Amino acid sequence: MKLDIDISDEFRDWLDKLAARCQHRESLMNKVAGIMLDAVDENFVQGGRPAWKPLKYRDGKPLMKTGRLHGSIEPFADNDQAVVGTNVVYARIHQMGGKTRPHIIRPRNKKALYFNGRFASQVNHPGSDIPARPFLSLTDDDNDAIRQAVIDHLGGED
Repeated sequence: MKLDIDISDEFRDWLDKLAARCQHRESLMNKVAGIMLDAVDENFVQGGRPAWKPLKYRDGKPLMKTGRLHGSIEPFADNDQAVVGTNVVYARIHQMGGKTRPHIIRPRNKKALYFNGRFASQVNHPGSDIPARPFLSLTDDDNDAIRQAVIDHLGGED
C-alpha cells in the first residue's frame, strides 16, 4: 500500500527554514549564554537565589568582598553549546562547598602575627568549612526564558 501526501510549497518552504534553524544554532546559543550570564549576575546581586548562607566572621555579602569572582564570569557559545563559567581557582569550593586543607599562615607585611592575644611568627590553620553558595545556578524563571528562546528560534522569531 502506498500513500501519497501533497505538501504545499509554502509548507515545504517552512520545513526547509525549520531544518536550517535546527542546523544553525549559534544565534540561539548566544542568546542562551546571555540569559545564563544575566541569571548568574542576578545571583550575585541578590546574594543567591535561594539566599546564600551568611558570613560568620565579617559583614557584607558572601562572595562579594573584592568582586573578583563575580567579575570573572564569562559566557561562551558556539553552534552546539552555551556556557558560562570562570577560571578563578576558588570558584569550585564556593559553588559546591567543602573543607579547605590545613595550612600555615605567615605574616605578609609584618614580622609577626597577632592571634588569640599573642604574637606568633606563624599560625597552623586547621582548614575551614565553606558552605555551598551556588552562584552558577538557574531559577525556574531563567529556565522558562531559555525555553522561550528555543521556541522563538525554532519559530523564526529571533
